[in-house]
Amino acid sequence: MASDVQHTPFVKQLAANDRPTRDKAVSSLRTYLQGKRQFSDLELLKLWKGLFFCMWMSDRPLTQQRLATDLANLVTILPSETVLRFLSAFWTTIAREWTGIDVLRMDKMLLLVRKYLSASFAYLAKNEWADLELVKRYMAVLSSTPLHPTDTKVPNGLRYHVLDIYVGELDRVDTPRCGALPLNLLLEPLKTLEKESTTKAVRMRVKEALVDERLKNWERSDSRTNPHSESGVETDESEGDEWGGVDE
Repeated sequence: MASDVQHTPFVKQLAANDRPTRDKAVSSLRTYLQGKRQFSDLELLKLWKGLFFCMWMSDRPLTQQRLATDLANLVTILPSETVLRFLSAFWTTIAREWTGIDVLRMDKMLLLVRKYLSASFAYLAKNEWADLELVKRYMAVLSSTPLHPTDTKVPNGLRYHVLDIYVGELDRVDTPRCGALPLNLLLEPLKTLEKESTTKAVRMRVKEALVDERLKNWERSDSRTNPHSESGVETDESEGDEWGGVDE
């Protein structure tokens, strides 16, 4: 039976005005999650609403950095069957709240997104990216929310930020360069976005990500998922002949 998150006191305390109460709530949440309870999708969304406003209320750069790291580390204590749904709830919440983030709070939310993208890649990289099915499922999560090609409920500002940091966070996570990273699989959400987005600025931002020099380090690392490809990076050379779409 799913646990009733909304009746736990620390959910409201996550958005408390004072930092000690919020810190205590995050600590209580870690203990709660380590109990390996089952969560419904609705409960995860409610939980993430509390976590989002915990970050919202956080002030001072060092405090924000520590909190963003602590929240991203929650991924490491969740039971495996909950991780992708927890990440999905994160992206859904960020997309829903994005347009309401004011300029004074945007930097810390950009940091939170960076930390979560990195944490998700680190989770996939366990055992040298051995679970390709898990990678595929998470790519579906990214394609369904932050990198969805046409959903107008996903702000382009979120798309741009994820695209800007995508390769960098892969680079950060895969420093061993063991040759196991499934590059083509990890780039599928970007390639789909480039092909299907009707916004020219989005497609151009994808192109910039796909020609990142760091991708050359992985060109032959994805032989398990695309053994016939000599390079993990494919670009659409016919872009100039297609409809330009909406330019923002």
